[in-house]
Amino acid sequence: MPSVDEFDRAQAILTDLDRFGRVQVADLARRFGVSTVTVRKDLDELERRSALRRVRGGAVSAGGTDEGAFDMRLRHSTNAKRAIAQAVAPLVRHGDVIAMDSSTTCYFLAQELLDRRHLVVVTNGLRVAEMFLERSSAMVLMPGGVLRRSSQSMVGPIGDVLAGRGRIDHGFFGVVGLSPELGLLDMVVEEAQAKSGMVAACNEVYALFDSSKLGRFAPHPFAALDRVTALYTDEGARSAAGQWRERGIRMELVAVPGSAAGTVRAAGGVS
Repeated sequence: MPSVDEFDRAQAILTDLDRFGRVQVADLARRFGVSTVTVRKDLDELERRSALRRVRGGAVSAGGTDEGAFDMRLRHSTNAKRAIAQAVAPLVRHGDVIAMDSSTTCYFLAQELLDRRHLVVVTNGLRVAEMFLERSSAMVLMPGGVLRRSSQSMVGPIGDVLAGRGRIDHGFFGVVGLSPELGLLDMVVEEAQAKSGMVAACNEVYALFDSSKLGRFAPHPFAALDRVTALYTDEGARSAAGQWRERGIRMELVAVPGSAAGTVRAAGGVS
């Protein structure tokens, strides 16, 4: 079979790690039609970006301690994240105060909001803050905390910084997983603490995620379901929509370009 290019190999490796938690050098070399030396270089580069952890004969998921480097996550499910961002953007009006976390889906949302006038953005995401600072007139507030290099975010218990300073109109948050019992979940406790602080100050809370996040394990909740206004995801989540409808949670299913569906359909409320 013809060999697979470096980008596609990296994407396939990360997908396998998401599904199985471990990959083997020899198996990947046969699958991609490349040498074991090439595969080892691929794995070394992904480890350098904190996307996996090298072990003898292969690699294991970095998900036990981290959710993967920001730049690598930015390349995963790009079309779905961009479509979700475009569907969510009309919720934000000129003059709103919004919160955004450091997720890559919120990064795509930020791109859609650069033309909003008199916007106030509260964020713990360095890349989101930098984008608004350089390309918009928005006022950007960063609550502070400890810098996490892999997610390019400021994390920690920031609730005291926001408490008593007014309400945030809309909060937009990515997730590592979701639970009908525990709500929105993150892999890293410090990230969950930062998100929880922002959630507490928001009038409306929106979870933005591609459908691959359904069914994924994550240990740290940051928003209970009774605080969630709506879930925005792609149509790959259609089979799971029923359980959220039963719990009274609105799930908006966004069609990704190239799919057979329309734009946005409400799966958690009236369709």
